[in-house]
Amino acid sequence: MPVPASALADAHARLTEAYPGLTVTELSWSEPLPEGDGWVTAASLAAGGEALETFLAWDDAQILRDYGQRGRPDVVASFGLHRYAWPACLLFTVPWFLHRRVPRHGVADVSYDRTAGRLAVRTASFACLPGDPAAALPGARVVDGEDALRAELRAAVAEHLEPLLAAFGPRLRRRGRALWGMVTDEVVEGLWYVAGQLGADAERRARRELELLLPGSAVPYVGTPGFRELNGPKGEALPTRDRASCCLFYTLRPDDTCVTCPRTCDADRVAKLTAATAA
Repeated sequence: MPVPASALADAHARLTEAYPGLTVTELSWSEPLPEGDGWVTAASLAAGGEALETFLAWDDAQILRDYGQRGRPDVVASFGLHRYAWPACLLFTVPWFLHRRVPRHGVADVSYDRTAGRLAVRTASFACLPGDPAAALPGARVVDGEDALRAELRAAVAEHLEPLLAAFGPRLRRRGRALWGMVTDEVVEGLWYVAGQLGADAERRARRELELLLPGSAVPYVGTPGFRELNGPKGEALPTRDRASCCLFYTLRPDDTCVTCPRTCDADRVAKLTAATAA
């Protein structure tokens, strides 16, 4: 039985409210996942072959268009995996953060249109806490407390992304720990960004929740969220984090690294964060 849309619909609506560039459509089991016209299924990406080639050709063309040079094959693959994994992780982390519900979406249950910012999903089941009104719905699985729910979230994300890592990994020239470091960053940065759009209180809570979710010992994930604060020029606190992986953007723009990149020194981080705040 498909999970009723009411279990996750509000979380998906809040996600789009916070990040209008992404919408989520829930499908019944009688509805096929969309394919073609910009749509690609997660299962076809995980299978490799033509679907993955076409998906990465878009990144290859985008890099050439925007930066005037070809990206290395591993850079193209890194961009492509990021552009799928960042929104895909939100399918799991946002319902958990907002409503303490963790859906299960296999690769056979998700389709993505990145040009239009759309995800189409089917939900086989979801985990929730005792006392959740949704616990009586078909597909609900009640777990014993917050620790158990965090374990469900880690398992659900890993279950979904592991087949994609197997497909993208050889192109990325990365294995095991390096790949899971990328997943750790996608989980953290996606929710951190969306929570920030929901307000300062939500952003602070997201940092606390992510530190509990990823304490540094949650295999296969790598490290902690890496949150810390820097002092701005007026003594203000500037939240930042240290990524567990590198997105390889420096290969295209060596002097314009990401603010959370391990290659970016604290002085440059303060300058970038202060400029962003002023803007």
